[in-house]
Amino acid sequence: MRPVATVQVVATGTLIFLIIGGAGVGVLALALLGGELLHFGHPDVDGPVSVEAVAGFLGAFGFGAAIVNELLGGRTPGMIAAAVGGGALAAVPTAWLAGRLSRAARDMRTDATPTRDDLVGALGLVVTPIPDAGYGEVRVRVAGQPVKLNARADRPIPLGAQIFVVQTLSETSVHVETY
Repeated sequence: MRPVATVQVVATGTLIFLIIGGAGVGVLALALLGGELLHFGHPDVDGPVSVEAVAGFLGAFGFGAAIVNELLGGRTPGMIAAAVGGGALAAVPTAWLAGRLSRAARDMRTDATPTRDDLVGALGLVVTPIPDAGYGEVRVRVAGQPVKLNARADRPIPLGAQIFVVQTLSETSVHVETY
């Protein structure tokens, strides 16, 4: 007895729906990773519908319709129409959610970029001893991040001493005192 090879046939409608879903995912990836590439003219003008919402709609519509089409065995126009309805039912809330999430990410408030003035008053430790007439190194925290800076002092400060920043001399050097 010879084994019989079976081939799974994908309905043409399902294949088309999968291509639409894949195109939606591709547009979404471009919109999220390289959003500036899709803007023409004024960068703040998105129009009434964002690219992310359209991409979310296409992706959910394509994949949702493909699932419904396969479940129904969509070989007739009525079953394909039902698959389109199922895809639209999945796509509308997905597009709404994608639009809301992308707007929330775009409009998210962020902290200001730290400047050299933010160093004044920072506490830290000496990591390279500060000599009498030269520079040593200190480690301080600015906006929660450790920063290593060149440091001067009025008198020598040994390794491991706690310091605070009195003045910023440049972007990478400070004047410190013991704490």
